[in-house]
Amino acid sequence: MSRISKVERSQITPEMGALFDKIYAQRGNVPNMFRTMAHRPEIFATMMAHFSAVLNTGTVSTKLKELIIVRTSQLNVTPYCLASHTVLARNLGWTDDQLSNLAAWSTREDFTPAEKAAIRLAETVTLDAHGLSDEQFAELRSFYDDGEIVELLCSIGLFNYFNRFNNALQMEPTKAGEGGCEAVVEPAAATA
Repeated sequence: MSRISKVERSQITPEMGALFDKIYAQRGNVPNMFRTMAHRPEIFATMMAHFSAVLNTGTVSTKLKELIIVRTSQLNVTPYCLASHTVLARNLGWTDDQLSNLAAWSTREDFTPAEKAAIRLAETVTLDAHGLSDEQFAELRSFYDDGEIVELLCSIGLFNYFNRFNNALQMEPTKAGEGGCEAVVEPAAATA
């Protein structure tokens, strides 16, 4: 059981309700982590904006971002984030074998050298941010421009934050339909 309660849709302001409804329409639930952060609406709102900017903008593919999010969450042993992001990564085209055996990325032939550099970055920064050597950075720069390196590091950093938040609070994975209000589901979405 999570250590902190989740805010219910009926407990929030109309402004926060609009954000809950948007999330619910996109995902089919309002994740427990988001509902817990809603105890502090300012943090919740800015976190959602940052989350969207990190995952939905830039030139690094969402597919690659989800792969390094999974590796970061594996290293941090975060069942909450792994429950949703492993599914997202799979839906974007990564195989169960790749995801289950991601720790062996360096010996696999089904990751490109650029993907391997990104996974290595996730491991290095998650385990010891001071461990990023000049040699590793030069390798990274051979595949990614400055903006893309920022995207990769923001994805890794965001999920180190989320992993620690969720692990400390013993956050339980979110179930379909949680956190929403049935009245906000569009009729077409309800029948789909």
